[in-house]
Amino acid sequence: MTSVEEERPRALLAGASRRWVRLLPWGVAFVLCVALLPTTIQVLSVDYGLHGGIASGLAIAQSAPLLLAVVRPLQAWYVIFVADVAGALALLTVDLGERQVWPFPPMEIVGYIGLCLALGLRERRRTLLLVWLATAAANVGLGFAAPHDTTAGSALLTILSGIALVLAGALRERYEVQRRLAEQETISEAERGRRTLLEERARIARELHDVVAHHMSVITVQADTAAYRIDGLPPDVQEEFTSIAATARESLGEMRRLLGVLRNEEAHGELAPQPGLTRIGQMVEATVRAGVPVEFAPCDADVPEAVGLSAYRIVQEALANVVRHAPGAPTRVSVSVSEPGSQDGARLTVLVVNGPPPEPPAAPLEEGGTGHGLVGMRERVRIAGGTLDAGPLPDGGFRVAAQLPLTEKDIT
Repeated sequence: MTSVEEERPRALLAGASRRWVRLLPWGVAFVLCVALLPTTIQVLSVDYGLHGGIASGLAIAQSAPLLLAVVRPLQAWYVIFVADVAGALALLTVDLGERQVWPFPPMEIVGYIGLCLALGLRERRRTLLLVWLATAAANVGLGFAAPHDTTAGSALLTILSGIALVLAGALRERYEVQRRLAEQETISEAERGRRTLLEERARIARELHDVVAHHMSVITVQADTAAYRIDGLPPDVQEEFTSIAATARESLGEMRRLLGVLRNEEAHGELAPQPGLTRIGQMVEATVRAGVPVEFAPCDADVPEAVGLSAYRIVQEALANVVRHAPGAPTRVSVSVSEPGSQDGARLTVLVVNGPPPEPPAAPLEEGGTGHGLVGMRERVRIAGGTLDAGPLPDGGFRVAAQLPLTEKDIT
């Protein structure tokens, strides 16, 4: 079924976004067919004196394929081209006056120009050149059998058909270029989003490395000093502690090599300790000094370092978005721990809510995960095994609510 649909030809301008543009080729073809069919019969039979049956047959062959040209313009050209040449030869059998146009009467020229426009919108340059050369050759060949001087009439069709082919071909190529640019922009936007996500993951991994490395270092020190801190350890227990210390050192080395893979040339190691819940208050004070009124409800609970780091970064990104997109908007920040006996287990809840800014922002609030900050927040929450609810409020503000599990059971 798919191969049949791919081989089925599409109508001219079928890819246009507006409906009237898609219907335009059909309307033009219908108008030309309805107008030229009776006109051609009338002119050929009455003005030129051609037999009525021959005139009707030629008129149908020269006009009806214009409807086919909307879908298959090249096949329609084969029929109309042969019919026009046959009509020119048929007119040689009647007594032509010097004022009568030959080899192609005006209505045939109009239909042929419309056909050339359809060809230019569909076919490639090589095909268009061959069509024009065939038209010019037919005019030259018929010129040798002309009953009187027809140089002007033959040259007119050759010139007009060439102009129509060039104009329509230029429009088609311009549309193709615009379409490819739009596709490239779509691909580039997807690549930018993917690159942003990868950069966020690498940055989160580097930060979590510092947290895990600290714990691994503590394990190593505790295992190394166990024989000195605890009296009377049996030899097999001392050997076990030595093995634990060696494994911890090896794991720490592997983590550092992993960090080297994640770190790019521009990223340098951070020597400062990673922030946690205790640093959120300092960040809120800095935001207040930046002109954003922030109400802060702190939390003094003891949480894992990775969770505290994620909470700090989420509040940091949320407040940065407030400063950028809603300067001066009243904001509320709260960090709380749910009861251990709750249905979902112990969780850290981070809530940042801002109202509408005093003045309309210059740029819209970030929506749908398109912002760099929201991408980072979602990725941090996903890695921690939590949930994130972020979106605009009906009054024009914005809300960020994250829940991070505090136990390994919740994370897994």
